[in-house]
Amino acid sequence: MRFLIVDAFTESVFGGNPAGIVILDKGMDFPSDEIMVKTAAELRYSETAFIKQLGEKEFNIRYFTPAAEVELCGHATIGSFAAMLHLGMIKDNDIYMNHTLSGDLNIKVENGYVMMDMASPVKINEISTREAIDELYEIMGVKYDESLGLIPQMISTGLIDIMMPVKDEVELEKIDPDMKALTELSRKYEVVGVHAFTADVKAVEIAGEDQLQTHARNFAPLYDIDEEAATGTSNGALTYYFYLNDMLLPSKKCKVIQGEKMQRPSVIMTSLEEKADGQLIQVGGSAVVLAEGEIYL
Repeated sequence: MRFLIVDAFTESVFGGNPAGIVILDKGMDFPSDEIMVKTAAELRYSETAFIKQLGEKEFNIRYFTPAAEVELCGHATIGSFAAMLHLGMIKDNDIYMNHTLSGDLNIKVENGYVMMDMASPVKINEISTREAIDELYEIMGVKYDESLGLIPQMISTGLIDIMMPVKDEVELEKIDPDMKALTELSRKYEVVGVHAFTADVKAVEIAGEDQLQTHARNFAPLYDIDEEAATGTSNGALTYYFYLNDMLLPSKKCKVIQGEKMQRPSVIMTSLEEKADGQLIQVGGSAVVLAEGEIYL
C-alpha cells in the first residue's frame, strides 16, 4: 500500500497539520480495524486516512487516530485529495465524491486548492449554567469572561466539539488544559474535545471580499490528541457557531488561524451558504506532500 505524509492547511512543509495518507492497492478491501489503528499509531499523526477508490471520481475514506476510528477528519481529507492529485489519481479543477461515516461529501479541487463539504451542521447542546461553564474554563486553565455575551456550545459538522469563546489572542495563548480532567469532561459530554477561539473577530479583506478572521486552538486528549494544529471539522462547527450567534451572515467566509502555539501556523478557510434544506458549510485549504513510500502489511 502506498503511503504519504501530507501537511494540510499550509503552502509550505512543516506548517499546517500533518496527516498520514494510506492508499489501498487496486481491488483491495480495508484492512481490519485493529490493523488500521496500529498503522495510525505507528505513523504517529493525529489522524491517518485510508483511501479506497471506488470509481474515477468516487472514493471511500476512513479515518483513524492512534486510538480509534473517527467519522470524519477535515485536515486528513484535504491531505488525501492533495496526495491523490500529487500521484495523478485525480485531476485538478474537478469535483469528486467522498463516502465517509459522516455521509457522502462533495470535494472540489481547484488550482490545487481543496474545498470539502462538511456534514450538515447541528447544534447538539450548550453549556449554560455558571457552574458547568466555570468547570470547563477551570479545566482549560483560564477564566470565563461573561462580558463576551457568548456561552460554549456543542456543535457538529461531522464530529462534536465544544466551541469555547475566549476574549482575545492573549487569553487564547494562556490556555493550558488539565488533560486528564479534559479527557473525562469530553467523555461526560460525549464530544471529541474543545475548540477554543477568539471572540474579538475581525473583518479582513481578501481578494476584494470581506471575511471574518479569528484565531483558534483545538484539544482532544480523549483521542490521544493533546493539541491539533488545524482541524477542518471543528472550524466548520465554529463557522456554524458564528452563524447561530449572529456573528456571520450567510454567503460570507471565515479565515481561521490555528497552530501558532505549536509553531505550525495553519490557515483554514470556511464558508456558509443557505440552502432550501439547511446550511451548507465548506472547509478548505492547500496542502503539500512531505514524504511518500510503501507500507507492507
